[in-house]
Amino acid sequence: MLFNSFQFLIFFPVVTAAYWALPHRRRWQLLIIASCYFYMVLVPEYILILFFLILVDYFAGLFIDKAEGRIRKLILVISLMANIGTLGVFKYFNFFNNNLGLVFDLFGWKYTISNLHLILPIGLSFHTFQSMSYTIEVYRKRYPAERHLGFYALYVLFYPQMVAGPIERPGNLLRQFHQEQTFEYQPVADGLKLMMWGLFKKIVIADRLAILVNNVYDTPTHYTGLPLILATYCFSFQIYCDFSGYSDIAIGAAKVMGIRLMKNFDRPYYAKSIGEFWKRWHISLSSWFRDYVYIPLGGNRVATGRWYFNLFFVFLVSGLWHGANWTFVIWGALHGMYLIGSILTQKVRDRLSAVTDLPNYPLLKKLVGIFITFHLVTFSWIFFRAKSLKAAWYIITHLFRFSSDQSIWTLGLDRFELLIALLAIVCLESVHLLQRQQPVTQRLRPQPAWLRWSFYGATVVVILLFGKFTSLDFIYFQF
Repeated sequence: MLFNSFQFLIFFPVVTAAYWALPHRRRWQLLIIASCYFYMVLVPEYILILFFLILVDYFAGLFIDKAEGRIRKLILVISLMANIGTLGVFKYFNFFNNNLGLVFDLFGWKYTISNLHLILPIGLSFHTFQSMSYTIEVYRKRYPAERHLGFYALYVLFYPQMVAGPIERPGNLLRQFHQEQTFEYQPVADGLKLMMWGLFKKIVIADRLAILVNNVYDTPTHYTGLPLILATYCFSFQIYCDFSGYSDIAIGAAKVMGIRLMKNFDRPYYAKSIGEFWKRWHISLSSWFRDYVYIPLGGNRVATGRWYFNLFFVFLVSGLWHGANWTFVIWGALHGMYLIGSILTQKVRDRLSAVTDLPNYPLLKKLVGIFITFHLVTFSWIFFRAKSLKAAWYIITHLFRFSSDQSIWTLGLDRFELLIALLAIVCLESVHLLQRQQPVTQRLRPQPAWLRWSFYGATVVVILLFGKFTSLDFIYFQF
């Protein structure tokens, strides 16, 4: 089910009302049924894959908790292999099979293994990573094995974040399912406001920009110069508003039920460096890779060369996590090189900053950092969005080949639509600036009721008047 669909408009209030009407001991049953329905609206049969992973990891957690020595590690490995193996079959088998076939062809060898005709289950990468975090935390003795199968199943199936995160840890989400939530006005109101803000991002900005981006990136060879540049900038805002919009709705929907999900975005395009960007963008995934891949590899507590390898490897794997395509691998590799490059050039940049007297102009220094970081990230988005390396290379090599017969008014959005998109982005960034020290909702609380409700009402009117109600999938559903 999509958050931006009519179905969800009915589903959410019905489930939420029933949730608060039921006693605590029955709520988990309601949420499991609702979550299964939420998922099965999209692809019914793939719920069986989730049931399989739930059973494997539930019993793995119990066995790990009781076992000692090598047996504990063996059970953990079996659990991880079940998750990674499931992900590998559905998401990566054809990718590696095709590339292996190309290698065989290169040497003139015969290769007869056919691709699998499988559809990638929606959100499978999120499910497996959340499941793996549970067994790893139990293995590390940071969280006790969950005895209640229903609560553990809900940890994997919880509908607000089951498809595209945030990727939760048992210490946060699973613990809350055991706690009795009491109805409180303020969290419910804040959750609804966050959901409204997420819908604004998704259907007013992201889905509007998607029209232009899709027209250009689906047939990039039809364009040169300004259309390619505009589409690339638009995609930067599209993917942010699409994904952070989903996260806002998910976090808000959970908050209405008294459940606190982790923050997943923190104004990432205001980052002054690539390292800071990854502390602000998809926080649940970047922290997952930090805790379960980067630190176990040694992190920065190793020789310099190994440290660089650890950084690059994590970003390479992160790229592959996003999709079984070389475009995603290059995207991840670019961010790895950005981060390593920033470390290698730190002294040179400090000297250049001193020579230009930038330290005496902190605001200018900050703006320069934001400008450079944003454009490095935007450049990398070309590989993320392009359908192939060939298409990405064409876009990069034709970005600045301007032609007088290329018009931005033939890209799917007329002048009025582009103006609406621009004004919506200005509104987005204005809110981001206001939120530097305090969320807008907290700023509004002490204001008179007429002012608060006028603001909320105006936001709803803008969504209804200017939203694109075409129920477009969220970008991160494909992962």
